[in-house]
Amino acid sequence: MDTMMALRAHTRGGPEQLVYETAPVPVPGPGEVLVAVHAAAITFTELLWDKSWTDEQGADRTPVIPSHEVSGVVAAQGQGVTDFAVGDEVYGLIEFTRDGAAAEYVTVPADALAHKPRTVSHVEAAALPLAALTAWQALVDHARLTSGEKVLVHGGAGGVGVYAVQVAASLGAQVVATDLPVHTGMVKDLGAERFIDITTEAFDETTSGLDVVLDTVGGATLERSYGVLRPGGRLVTLGAPPSSELAGKHDVNAMFFVVRPDRPELAHIATMVDGGLLRPVVSQTFPLAEGRTAFLSGKQPHPPGKTILVVR
Repeated sequence: MDTMMALRAHTRGGPEQLVYETAPVPVPGPGEVLVAVHAAAITFTELLWDKSWTDEQGADRTPVIPSHEVSGVVAAQGQGVTDFAVGDEVYGLIEFTRDGAAAEYVTVPADALAHKPRTVSHVEAAALPLAALTAWQALVDHARLTSGEKVLVHGGAGGVGVYAVQVAASLGAQVVATDLPVHTGMVKDLGAERFIDITTEAFDETTSGLDVVLDTVGGATLERSYGVLRPGGRLVTLGAPPSSELAGKHDVNAMFFVVRPDRPELAHIATMVDGGLLRPVVSQTFPLAEGRTAFLSGKQPHPPGKTILVVR
């Protein structure tokens, strides 16, 4: 049996369970692609999620491999795959109910992959799938944001926020973003026309009549967001289903969703990157062998953007 190096957890828990070790190279099934991983992005909270440890039926699937955003090269194809050839550079989002890309190889359904943006590295491409897809699906698929509308992005320097600001600006929207003052320059550079410093300004006291709010924070920030929307405005939140009572009280359309892999949207995001409309934001990189340290780094201060495992 062919083997590879991988980051795995044999027992449910946090980063302390992760071990860099030898594992079998997976075999692509029908409709799947075997990707030689070059870079993989991590989500610091993924080890806390039930679906990171189970399959689609809820059965335990340890040992598990984390890190579900991948950029790499097609190494083999399963039966029925015709859209990719061996040697193609690809990137994509892997469902959390299957093994991720913190390994030298990973199998991925072909419809969860797209050709990698040509103008950026594998490290930069790996920073895109989860956060950029979330931003796109929130603003385009759910909020139906259009040119000229005014949108508020909470957490403009956050993992999703850095892409939401760029996507909204590329659509011709007027972008307002909140975050800590240290990120003012960066968020404005990404496309925000107005920046709200959350340490000195209450957004709900100085902002009103918005068309769209994208909430990446939750809690009190979400509750205060209903009132800044115009009647008929749209609120998209990423943490948990919103309050139908507050939505009705303020006459707004409030919605919650979970991001999904989508090849056409990944392909469009790649086009945006290659066209200079969207730029990846990388926080820090670690070699795969230091994957446990990479996950632990989420508890320490780090620059905005994705933390990437460099595999090749």
